[in-house]
Parts: sequence; structure tokens; C-alpha cells
Amino acid sequence: MPTLTGASKLELLFRRSAGLDVDKSDLRRFDEFLNQKLYDLLLMGQVTASSHGRDLIEPYDLPITKGLQNSLREFKQLDVELELEPILEQLETLPRLDLDYTNDTRDKLPEIAGALAVCLARTFKILDPDVKNPQTRHWDQAIRIFNLLL
Repeated sequence: MPTLTGASKLELLFRRSAGLDVDKSDLRRFDEFLNQKLYDLLLMGQVTASSHGRDLIEPYDLPITKGLQNSLREFKQLDVELELEPILEQLETLPRLDLDYTNDTRDKLPEIAGALAVCLARTFKILDPDVKNPQTRHWDQAIRIFNLLL
């Protein structure tokens, strides 16, 4: 199974955004989290596009909150680039959406993935300000929060 991020990019993202140390064991959890949250955003974008009578999901259909938008800007400043192809390959493993998305939407997925990574890393620090390397309980708590809100 391809990974959405390489271990070195994940380490860099978490270190730069929240001062956290993550390792290769965190990669699988992160990929599962990211894959599901991107799918959730696209699923809700599908609802918006459909309600406006469109058959393609546009970037503005995605439910990007103010906080996620701020994290998107912060991700861009971190100088870490995520690849599009692994993201698309992972999304293909999930149930197919009823609508397709535009090239503009597709091209935004790496930035959105980066913003979600920034949010996740900072959530770990909110849950435990002293955490240096997120443990299973941190992952479980953070994922439960994201599932509740996103």
C-alpha cells in the first residue's frame, strides 16, 4: 500500500508545526487518518455540489473551516511538499463518490492534507502540552476529536 507521506516528510511536518518527534510507526496511523479526513471533506463537498445542481466537486464545495484555512496558510510556510499521486491512489481504495472532482480540487488535495497534518500535530500538543512523541492514546483522542468536528 503506498503511503501518503514519506516518513521523513511526516517527521518534518510534525517537528516544524508543533515540535513533535514522530517515527515510522506513526506513518500508518497518519496515512489512515489523512485518507479518511480527505475522503470526509470530499464527501461533504459532494453534498454541496449536488445541492447546487453541479456534477463536479469544486474547491469551494469542500467544508474548509476558518481554522483549517489558517492551517493551510501555515502549512505553505513550512516548506514541505506533499505528492498528489499517493493521495489519489489512497482515495481510490475508499468507496467511490457519486461525483468526480475538478482538476482544481484534485490539485488542492496535497495542501489540504498538509493543513490537516498541521492541525493534527497541534491537537496533540493541546491534548498534552508536554508530549514529544505521540502515543496510541494521543492518536486515539485526536482522531476522536477530528471525527466529531470534521
